[in-house]
Amino acid sequence: MAWARLAGAGWVLIREGALLPIEYAELYPAPMRLAARVLQAAAVPRGRPGERLARALERLGPVAIKLGQLLSTRADILGAPFADDLARLKDRLDPFPLGVARTEVARALGRPVDEVFTEFGPAVAAASLAQAHRATLADGRAVAVKVLRPGIETRVARDAKALALAAYLAQRLVPASRRLEPEAFAATVIRTTQLELDLRMEAAAADELRQVMATDGQMAAPAVIWEAVARRVMTLEWAQGWPLSDPASLDQPGVDRPALATGLVRGFLSQALDHGLFHADLHEGNLFVAAPARITAVDFGIVGRLGPGERRYLAEILLGFLRKDYVRVAQVHFEAGYVSSDQNVGEFAQALRAVGEQVFGRPADQISMGRVLTQLFEITALFGMRLRPELVLLQKTMVTVEGVARRIDPQHDIWAAADPVVRRWMTRELAPPAQVRRFAEEARSALRTIARLAEAPPSVIVEPAQPKLLYFALGALATLAALVLGLVVG
Repeated sequence: MAWARLAGAGWVLIREGALLPIEYAELYPAPMRLAARVLQAAAVPRGRPGERLARALERLGPVAIKLGQLLSTRADILGAPFADDLARLKDRLDPFPLGVARTEVARALGRPVDEVFTEFGPAVAAASLAQAHRATLADGRAVAVKVLRPGIETRVARDAKALALAAYLAQRLVPASRRLEPEAFAATVIRTTQLELDLRMEAAAADELRQVMATDGQMAAPAVIWEAVARRVMTLEWAQGWPLSDPASLDQPGVDRPALATGLVRGFLSQALDHGLFHADLHEGNLFVAAPARITAVDFGIVGRLGPGERRYLAEILLGFLRKDYVRVAQVHFEAGYVSSDQNVGEFAQALRAVGEQVFGRPADQISMGRVLTQLFEITALFGMRLRPELVLLQKTMVTVEGVARRIDPQHDIWAAADPVVRRWMTRELAPPAQVRRFAEEARSALRTIARLAEAPPSVIVEPAQPKLLYFALGALATLAALVLGLVVG
């Protein structure tokens, strides 16, 4: 089944003229140009390349549509016409009938729709997994009711098998792809998509992120209406403003485009760095804007989480770039294990400088992100840098956020926007109280490990690693005591 699904996907792309579009043949290497001409003979192309790809991805299902949504944010790489043609994949797919939606809601909530809502209108947005309806509660509040598409679970399961197979084949047949960990990447995509199929999980994420966003004020999230939440239905208060996927949203009177773009970037970074929790699907279809610079996020099906280590590495890398301290950026990559220890730190720093210096100090609309990304890919390949599965969502979201920010404000400088958030985080985390807290946590962890070893059977307590654990625990405690004493005396 997965083989047939994969072959079918290839055929759909070929027939739509979306695989190696002939319009871009002059950009391809010679073998690819020949392949493009061969594929053109089997294609029945209709419309522009972006329109053809959008149609193909829509036919291929929800996982493919997610890819199209990501690509649609990168007008700076693909060009504005191509990105605009893909934009319909965000929230303008064909909806299923209102009657079917009402039946699904009644079945999920165990009550007739009219007992829960005084009004329940037609779909206002339709995406790959679900669609949204405007409704009204008995107390007069306007709400958005999200309903999963009928049978979507079966379709996602089929897509997941095909994606897993494609990743398996890529990892074994294309050596150059192995450093990108295609199987781990596919597993991450599949897992996040599966979580999106339980709207109770999304409601919990929306509630948690609403609290997180309220702490910095850069973004907001609607309140959850818990009495109207079930596995296949979720209800939120109606988001204020216009959907950013509507071009007219940025022409509202009083809208401050630079402030909107800056708020989006800082809001995302604050979530990731300060809380280790971030909205991981921040494309235009999931963002509402109101004058002058209010951003409300919806659709919390994909949420990213970062541990303390990943947050520290991310902040240090960003701060290093902000300071143009390429040696420190390189060192952090080695410390985090992103680059293997057999590579040279100085050479890696030199390579980072070659890319970074082309970006800093230049207007955003004069920077080719396609060229920058191509060079970064070439450099990371040269140094054997491997994709970290736990950072897949973060990397994807950073690409999306930057693309959306630049569509809001073509002159947007993502580094200037990120600077105060990163410096604030680093100042707080490198302060003595934060260091004491980390040492205390490490000491507690070491003591718990020793306690578990002490309770183990005698036959187990023979490993030579035990003295190292004991010495580490004692050393951590001594360091902690010294730090505390230094703070008190100081």
